Amino acid sequence: MRVLVADDDLGARLLAQAAVEALGHECVAAAEGNEAWSMFLELSPDVLITDRDMPGLDGVSLCRQIRDLQQDRYTYIVLLTGLGDPQDVLSGMRAGADDYVTKPLNPLDLEARLLAAERVTALHAELAHVRKQLREQARTDPLTGLRNRLGLTDELDLLHRVSERYDRSCCLAMCDIDFFKRYNDLYGHVSGDRALRAVSAAIVGALRAADRVYRYGGEEFLSLLPEQTVSEGVIVLERVRKAVADLALEHRANADAGVVTVSTGVAACGVDRRISSEQLIAEADEAMYEAKACGRNQVRAAQATSRDVIGSESS
Repeated sequence: MRVLVADDDLGARLLAQAAVEALGHECVAAAEGNEAWSMFLELSPDVLITDRDMPGLDGVSLCRQIRDLQQDRYTYIVLLTGLGDPQDVLSGMRAGADDYVTKPLNPLDLEARLLAAERVTALHAELAHVRKQLREQARTDPLTGLRNRLGLTDELDLLHRVSERYDRSCCLAMCDIDFFKRYNDLYGHVSGDRALRAVSAAIVGALRAADRVYRYGGEEFLSLLPEQTVSEGVIVLERVRKAVADLALEHRANADAGVVTVSTGVAACGVDRRISSEQLIAEADEAMYEAKACGRNQVRAAQATSRDVIGSESS
């Protein structure tokens, strides 16, 4: 483990550091509370052994700041105290310390605390890993492996803020599989699931590494294209349209194409066009329905003119 010792008494600090290193742990030391706080932020130690009374931040304040800051990662805190008022120990424990030892430091007492620290920090690390997995599962569509609408919300807002702050364009596209209900009725839901996985993979494969794809719901997919204008987005999504059609997944209920196809709407915001994330989605969605109304298997830009419509195998 990495252990941070904070004590303004040089002798006590050196004794604690020697005892920690003798037990096989990495140790760093700080001579006062503010230095200890800076080292904590830089090094993220597994254990903090801190004197209760020292210049700068005292041990109680240091405990409180660490507990206010930490979420998934957990630092085990041992408070060093004299043989004074037991209330001093309680105030430290209430501030977030896990245990205490009295001065002068007994190496056996310290070893016992570090054994407990090892178990507690390992448990917290395991719990943090589980929580991270659960968060990822909640934001991931189990069928396609794409991010879902929950995952989209935070990422779209972040991308939107970055685009506005740095005067960059941001493109959003909504893709919908044509006649997908008929596909399920004709081929069955197992085949429908296979088609969804194939289409999602084709979309991902046709986009850049920086682009993000989400299963928006049912047979709808949403793509985020950072730093792309609407005209650039239309070109990219035409590549997506073609990649899906090239899968050649038979779809007899799609009479014009005979294979699975997608209709896509593209919208963008940029330096000269500031709109909300909700409006951006609404515009892409409206353009997608316009693509369907105009024959499907095509890409339409929001507020499109005739020159914004790119290739259609059904027209």
